[in-house]
Amino acid sequence: MNGDSSIVLEGRKLNRQFGFGRNRFFAVSDVDFVFRSGEIISIVGESGSGKTTLAKMIMGLLKPTSGEVMFRENPRSLRTKADREEYWKSVQGIFQDPFSSFNQFSKIQTLLLDCINLLKLKLSEEEKMNMMREACGFVNLEFDELYNKYPFELSGGQMQRLMIARIFILKPKVLIADEPTSMIDACSRATILDMFLKLRKQNDMIIVFITHDLGLAYYVSDTIYIMEHGKIVERGNAATILESPVHSYTKRLLADVPKLKEAWDLG
Repeated sequence: MNGDSSIVLEGRKLNRQFGFGRNRFFAVSDVDFVFRSGEIISIVGESGSGKTTLAKMIMGLLKPTSGEVMFRENPRSLRTKADREEYWKSVQGIFQDPFSSFNQFSKIQTLLLDCINLLKLKLSEEEKMNMMREACGFVNLEFDELYNKYPFELSGGQMQRLMIARIFILKPKVLIADEPTSMIDACSRATILDMFLKLRKQNDMIIVFITHDLGLAYYVSDTIYIMEHGKIVERGNAATILESPVHSYTKRLLADVPKLKEAWDLG
């Protein structure tokens, strides 16, 4: 094909409808996007803007009502279990609540082994153990102290790091990170973001942050998409959009961010 080889994921006129009749509404409406290799993207909007619904459609967890997702220049197919497993090798997610992302009754070693098995590599038990140790080491966790524990025995910060350890094992081409730092303290947040950036550098990974945090979007993103009521109302270079916004919604989001050196209007 003669397309742009840097394009990994593309959305074309994506829609997602919920409800019927008078109660029908579109959580996502006519959304287009293009994600290129190595790019960091932020999809920004308030609660209810449709950004998490869009993330689930990109992940293949929610079927679009209409529209198409293109993966490596071909229409994405998720019809069979084999199709889905192959797609999820390349497109993975990290979510806001790490505790809901793991089976709480499976030990840490089992959870990490599931990731290794998804890769369908012929590895010895020793090689698998080394992979798990390396992944935990990347996120500053001691595998030998955690492998026999259950997720509910870990702190929120440890769980978030464990989710990143999964990504280190799988090395996907695209990582969807839905509010990944909202449940951890400020010091841990900086460390987690640094881990994301290292993964991007090592694997030329696309990272898509789903966030309401304009500060995060500004400082880490190459490209920003602003969502309001299910629609993309503004998109482009992060610095350009946040320093010289055009759409009134983007301007309002920026105006709502408290400034340290200005008096806050608390009504």
